Amino acid sequence: MNVFVTGGAGYIGSVCTEELLNAGHQVTVYDNLSEGHRAAVDTRAKFIFAKPDEPDDVLNAVKFAKPDAIMHFAANALVGESMTNPKKYFHNNVVNGLKLLDAAVECGVKKFVFSSTCATYGPPDKIPMTEDLPQRPMSPYGESKLMFEKILQWYEKIFALEFIAFRYFNAAGASEKFGEHHRIETHLIPNILLVALGKKPRAEIFGTDYPTPDGTCIRDYIHVSDLAQAHILGLKPDKTGFYNLGNGDGYSVKQVIETCEKITGKKIPAIEKPRRPGDPPRLVASAEKAIRELGWKPKFPKLEDIVATAWAWHKKNPNGYPD
Repeated sequence: MNVFVTGGAGYIGSVCTEELLNAGHQVTVYDNLSEGHRAAVDTRAKFIFAKPDEPDDVLNAVKFAKPDAIMHFAANALVGESMTNPKKYFHNNVVNGLKLLDAAVECGVKKFVFSSTCATYGPPDKIPMTEDLPQRPMSPYGESKLMFEKILQWYEKIFALEFIAFRYFNAAGASEKFGEHHRIETHLIPNILLVALGKKPRAEIFGTDYPTPDGTCIRDYIHVSDLAQAHILGLKPDKTGFYNLGNGDGYSVKQVIETCEKITGKKIPAIEKPRRPGDPPRLVASAEKAIRELGWKPKFPKLEDIVATAWAWHKKNPNGYPD
């Protein structure tokens, strides 16, 4: 298929672009490089520098690419920032997303694959989390993704635009070529590995008084290549709806630090800090629906394997991408 990938210069989008190309698909990446990196775009893909706020820029890019399907990764995704600048999140994640949907309809695109998030749920009523749980986002980021999920459902009803939306838990790990390098790094595993690389003095633990076995938050980690495989499976016709993507196993912050110490062979000092507002004690996915309906099977279910791939990439690229 010919696939148009927004955010293909970002962490998850770059690995998904690589996997799409490896599977024989053609890819056009559309990215404004505000968070992504030009060096993270696979050289086999076409690249369009995005200016989504300019009139018809999104539409003209889709017309040029003539895609069979769109994979939409591009979004602002910092929960904390969304609490101080909600306009940025609703504008980019909803308004610019609408431009992409309208372009898809005008250009006759048949399939739309959306990168959503477990942040649409808010505090879960049960663990592991299934797709039918109530959605009560606790941030403008989560709300913006939920709004787009609802818009997708109306576009499918009205325009027959077939969609599939994946609600991610914590993406981690790397492929051999592409890994995680955010300009503002908020994710736990890369921040711990930066300590092992000598780039940061210590790791940070936000809250040690949660109702969990060791008092720190528990999260579900999923390898970025496994995420990519789910998206490729989602391209199949008649695969629609919402799917959680996670491993179904939770690891505490302290367990993640211990695993990183084991993989890197380095002692990683950590400082304990107060809880961050809005951090639930446990977030663990049930991905049974994706396994059952899409035939998805994670290749990296163990945290040790996920961390090992991330560490290999960070050692090779200690300063991240050059641009």
